[in-house]
Amino acid sequence: MLKNDRLDSWDRENFFHPSTHLAQHARGESPSRIVTGGDGVFIEDRDGTRLLDAFAGLYCVNVGYGRTEIAEAIAAQAKELAYYHAYVGHGTEASITLAKMVMDRAPAHMSKVYFGLGGSDANETNIKLVWYYNNILGRPEKKKIISRWRGYHGSGLMTGSLTGLELFHKKFDLPLDNVLHTLAPDYFRREDLSMSEADFVAHCAAELEAMIDREGPDTIAAFIGEPVLGTGGIVPPPAGYWEAIQKVLKKHDILLIADEVVSGFGRLGSMFGSDHYGLEPDFITIAKGLTSAYAPLSGSIVSDRVWKVLEDGTDEFGPIGHGWTYSAHPIGAAAGVANLELIDHLGLVQNAKSAGAYLKTALENELGGHGNVGDIRGDGMLCAVEFVEDRDKRTFFDPARKIGAQVSAALLKEGVIGRAMPQGDILGFAPPLCISEAEIDQVVAATGKAVRSVL
Repeated sequence: MLKNDRLDSWDRENFFHPSTHLAQHARGESPSRIVTGGDGVFIEDRDGTRLLDAFAGLYCVNVGYGRTEIAEAIAAQAKELAYYHAYVGHGTEASITLAKMVMDRAPAHMSKVYFGLGGSDANETNIKLVWYYNNILGRPEKKKIISRWRGYHGSGLMTGSLTGLELFHKKFDLPLDNVLHTLAPDYFRREDLSMSEADFVAHCAAELEAMIDREGPDTIAAFIGEPVLGTGGIVPPPAGYWEAIQKVLKKHDILLIADEVVSGFGRLGSMFGSDHYGLEPDFITIAKGLTSAYAPLSGSIVSDRVWKVLEDGTDEFGPIGHGWTYSAHPIGAAAGVANLELIDHLGLVQNAKSAGAYLKTALENELGGHGNVGDIRGDGMLCAVEFVEDRDKRTFFDPARKIGAQVSAALLKEGVIGRAMPQGDILGFAPPLCISEAEIDQVVAATGKAVRSVL
């Protein structure tokens, strides 16, 4: 097939890419890749390069590429009814069916799901509803939101503020007021190396309680957290962490938002991370795995106790003044229905559990003895390798050396996509949930070669 060489120049002249060094890209100093196809865990670009995508796009192509079942559902919905809004009680067969399917899978105490388009807008919805909730209850001062350093919750004004990563704040005048950040539950990066895991959990809970006391419990509305830290380094919580945090939140009547954009719908080997770690959230944020990214769709799932207050609010003040034009878009909803059916049919939640454990063990066997590998961690189909200059002393590389990015680039040369995570020399893996053990072996062998070529 002839290559359309105009695409590269059109790309650099017209396309504003997210999370990109804009000047280098425009000048042609950084590589670009024009992706043309995908099948299973592989993608292919217009040059015919076939790559094993061990990050599932952006943790999102859970069922894998090329699933005709979802494509056909999207096409059928577009032919029947491409769009109608969800305002003032309107719905479609796809949106109503998907809402039922989501709630059938959600923790038992959750009540309703509001559909948006992406994880960022879902978390914006959550924060607005938290504020509405407290206003209805006559608590207008209870508005601050506590997030965590290294957390990721989106790129909007409020959600970018909640995100605890420097890149998403720098020169954007973020974070906004009413957002606070507490310790990340990253045991490997603890300041006091003498701390046991239990001591570190107690320290995280104590720091949270101290922050609440300083600010005043009557000013704190909610705490938001990913069950497993994602973009901040793929960091599973230390044992007992969520139990300790929830105890503090319940003591001060602070709502819990579980951001399950990454962990929802099977990635941890459980349908939801909340069930996996014993969370009892008031809100659950969903997106990526909801449609496996075959179409944009997100959701905000609200609990029974929150829903009752929202109902009371509309009885007193009239219809709730929140909505997006594309809320519950029927094409996205049709993709979601087909995707969740496929997850069940293919047994992908169980495969994420078993194949994910195989991936972590295989990486430990391949790299566990390497002097520059400080930590290999993960849960379900999430795994990360963190590199250090000296493992015994846990000294980190100079960030200017960009070791993580170098290893990611070397891995790409071996035909495998892994992600260099921000704020550390960390290589992340989040493959499609359908990955096989043979394909995992390919990922691990390529990773070993990449690490040895750089370090």
